Amino acid sequence: MNRAAPPLENGSSYHGIPVMHVLYFLLILIAPFAGVDLLFLLSFVLFLGLRFSGKFLPCRRDATSLSFSLTLMLLVSAVSQDFTYTYPFYIVLAAFAIAAVGNHISFFTERGFMADIESGKNRIKQRRFSLLWSSIFLSLRIIAAFLAASWVVYWQGLPVLYSFIFFISVIGAVTGSLFESIPSRIDSNIPVPLGAGMTMWIFEEFRYWVPPEKMLVALAFSLFLGAMAYRAKIADVSALLSAALLGVLIIVFSGLPWFLLLLTFFILGGGFTRYKYAYKESIGIAQAKDGIRSYENVFSNSTAALALAVAYGVFPEHSLPIIYAYMGTVATATGDTLASEIGTTAKGRPRMITTLKLSEPGADGAVSSLGELAAIFGSAIIGVLGYVLGISDNLLLSVLITTAGGFFGTNVDSLLGATLQKRGLLSNSGVNFAATFAGAGISAGIYLLVSGF
Repeated sequence: MNRAAPPLENGSSYHGIPVMHVLYFLLILIAPFAGVDLLFLLSFVLFLGLRFSGKFLPCRRDATSLSFSLTLMLLVSAVSQDFTYTYPFYIVLAAFAIAAVGNHISFFTERGFMADIESGKNRIKQRRFSLLWSSIFLSLRIIAAFLAASWVVYWQGLPVLYSFIFFISVIGAVTGSLFESIPSRIDSNIPVPLGAGMTMWIFEEFRYWVPPEKMLVALAFSLFLGAMAYRAKIADVSALLSAALLGVLIIVFSGLPWFLLLLTFFILGGGFTRYKYAYKESIGIAQAKDGIRSYENVFSNSTAALALAVAYGVFPEHSLPIIYAYMGTVATATGDTLASEIGTTAKGRPRMITTLKLSEPGADGAVSSLGELAAIFGSAIIGVLGYVLGISDNLLLSVLITTAGGFFGTNVDSLLGATLQKRGLLSNSGVNFAATFAGAGISAGIYLLVSGF
């Protein structure tokens, strides 16, 4: 007796997978000749057809989500043509290609759907992340984005260099894969193309790029370090991809030493998280998930560093204050992490930074002498390494300004924890985000005062 193909998510069959990919390919193929307006109408009709076809045309939810994302991006591109900042048509197609490549499978999550043929339902299973297959899949996304964008650029005669297209294709593919790795109830074909497209648009406006070979070296190096952190159980998949994205951008905009300095923070943070971990766990203040970092930890502590690294490449005339601001923000992240992980193991009870009253270890805004010394120590390490790596050419200024920025930034973190976080106005990630920007501002301000502007 013949059996139908086992059902996939939302009732579609295996036979629908290649059909949808052929349709995606045809959309990209006709794109440069159809133009934004006509392609928008076609994608809108496709979305309505998939959304309301019901039992007459069974399809997966991700196909519907992807057609919705394409329609939305084309709408933005069409409307923005009358404004100063236009959402380029070729970026829309690149972002769509990134999502289309992974439309029915994901290599960037440790949770996947497994079809249960007997019950006709899907159940979630845990699976092992494969760096090899994920790297191959990421490469396919980069190639797909590059070819889709280049196809539009070639036939429409746009003044865009292919090296630049490759540059933003790498950024878009890594960003899309990062969004895919983040657990969410929203179908990945909405955040993946929209996130990749917006990120590529941002960097398209900078018109900054590096040769493909440098981009590939930066990507390979960043992925390798992220994989090491993953295997050492310091980072999960989302943190691995976050670090890869940070590494690529920081290396190409400001140089390898800048990324190595930020990497020092992650190494120290991961190492000291395990310092007396059993004791911290016994009193209920240990990091969750055995101290494994996620994308949230990475970006809450590194967004300021990323912004400054990009600014260094885009605005070289302001390089000196940016350098010290960068070291200050990394010092703040390092100092705060060491203060938290070491300070909570101090003998005796800490004191609340706002009232100086005795508090419980690990409480938001609680500080101790050991924690303050740890913050100074961590910040000073960043200052010394900043000089050793050649980021700063003045050892004394590097150590003093970076240590001051890191120390005061760490205490800004404690102050925000004791006030806004306790009132529920900021999360721990929000506090880290604000404190790292504060540390950057303090270090830059001190440098400007010392240098006399």
